[in-house]
Amino acid sequence: MTTHDTGASAPASAPHAGPITDEIKAAPDRVLIFDTTLRDGEQSPGATMSLDEKLRIARHLDEMGVDIIEAGFPIASEGDFEAVSAISGVVENSVVCGLARTGAADLERAGKALEKARRSRIHTFIATSPLHMERKLQLEPEQVLEKIEFAVRRAREFTDDVQWSPEDATRSDHDFLVQAVQLAVDSGANTINIPDTVGYTAPEESAAIIRMLKQRVTGIDDVVISTHCHNDLGMAVANALAAVSAGARQVECTINGLGERAGNAALEEIVMAMRVRHDIMPWSNRIDATKIMAASRMVSQITGFPVQYNKAVVGKNAFAHESGIHQDGMLKDKSTYEIMLPEMVGLTESSLVMGKHSGRAAFRAKLKDLGHEVGDNQLNDTFVRFKALADTKKEVYDEDILALMAETGADGAPERFKVVSLEVVCGSVTPSAKLVMEVDGTEISAEASGDGPVDSCFNAVKKLVPHTAVLQLYQVSAVTEGTDAQATVSVRLEENGRIATGRSSHTDTILASTRAYVHALNRLQVRSQKAHPTAAA
Repeated sequence: MTTHDTGASAPASAPHAGPITDEIKAAPDRVLIFDTTLRDGEQSPGATMSLDEKLRIARHLDEMGVDIIEAGFPIASEGDFEAVSAISGVVENSVVCGLARTGAADLERAGKALEKARRSRIHTFIATSPLHMERKLQLEPEQVLEKIEFAVRRAREFTDDVQWSPEDATRSDHDFLVQAVQLAVDSGANTINIPDTVGYTAPEESAAIIRMLKQRVTGIDDVVISTHCHNDLGMAVANALAAVSAGARQVECTINGLGERAGNAALEEIVMAMRVRHDIMPWSNRIDATKIMAASRMVSQITGFPVQYNKAVVGKNAFAHESGIHQDGMLKDKSTYEIMLPEMVGLTESSLVMGKHSGRAAFRAKLKDLGHEVGDNQLNDTFVRFKALADTKKEVYDEDILALMAETGADGAPERFKVVSLEVVCGSVTPSAKLVMEVDGTEISAEASGDGPVDSCFNAVKKLVPHTAVLQLYQVSAVTEGTDAQATVSVRLEENGRIATGRSSHTDTILASTRAYVHALNRLQVRSQKAHPTAAA
């Protein structure tokens, strides 16, 4: 039984000279992990990341052994191009992938963005379902086939590693799907990815499609078949694993299952399913599972998307036991109710090793243990807030320190607007707020009232920073237990089609709310408008 085997394996020490698909031929039971957190994951409304944030995530994915990192959609915006280019320059082991449609401009832009990569891949796609071809593309099937051949051959001029996807594959006519896949293989694609773009399929059907392609496409055994599943019906992970059982040897997934609509198959669930149930899923991957929890926390903090408490593998309750029967079993033998140990995914119990007497060196080391490498300026900023927190709270947990990293200004977003001071009156009187802010280096103040203390504070911000942004989400959660616990507040704003999320943590919930609102405004100001073309998933 593999229940207590950590399953951790170190990334390769040196990059492979050729396409990573060659490695599968030498190890047919190995499954490549293709992470698209930085591309498909970022397309979640409000999940936009700064360049520094993308680089942090990319480095961590590289260290944890992800085989392919889809870094972005280079033609979508200048920001995406810069991100793919920058990630290409820092990733040491993983293949860096850029997404492109079938047009020459898309492919050339992707090729240019990937120039610095040690190993690069272009992922090109076009829809093949009757619905998408007729309604969205307004193309005849013959025209789609022409674009497939052009795109794959043109992509091969930039890299020897080309992946092709038939968008909406699971709703495509099988005869046409076979024809399209055959053409992509014949044109030089190394990887054929089968996307369940709208989360429509089910496990048996997912496996059947892979088997059908293996039977009907000539030369399919010489390429890697990939699967990309969305979670609209809650079956993304099951569908992906079913595809692997039928012969797929690459899984596209994201940290925390982030992604458009209901999200993608979750990397952590795919990896741990293979580790824990290796007896019935005898496939391997090179992910260092002990880095999973750090990746989950990092992505949650950067995007402002909290992980649901009952989320498999990385949720707060994934290793919690409240039932008396469960607790009794755990005391006698942990394996009675834990099919994997928390240490397997890098989760350790919070310990009270930090306090108001802790120094900068110890604080930097603690941040590193929690998955955060920080520069001197960010260290100083966070350390000051840590000291203030330590003076307020009797006990400072790891979760408190992680929450500090989500504080205003700690994520690399430029701060045109800063909260300087706040006074709030509430209770049985009309709620009001007196707010002092720094706007472009100048301190200004305003007073406002509202339906409650938070509404009053937000109205005061609007007076000082006039805007038309609409509040889409206001969420408060306690970081730890106790009345002195920090509150983490998430605020999501939308303005002219742009969405930004701000987060802040403080023992004063009203102050945290105001800072989160201002943080979202800062991110909204710097976010370039992205007209995301329809992507492969």
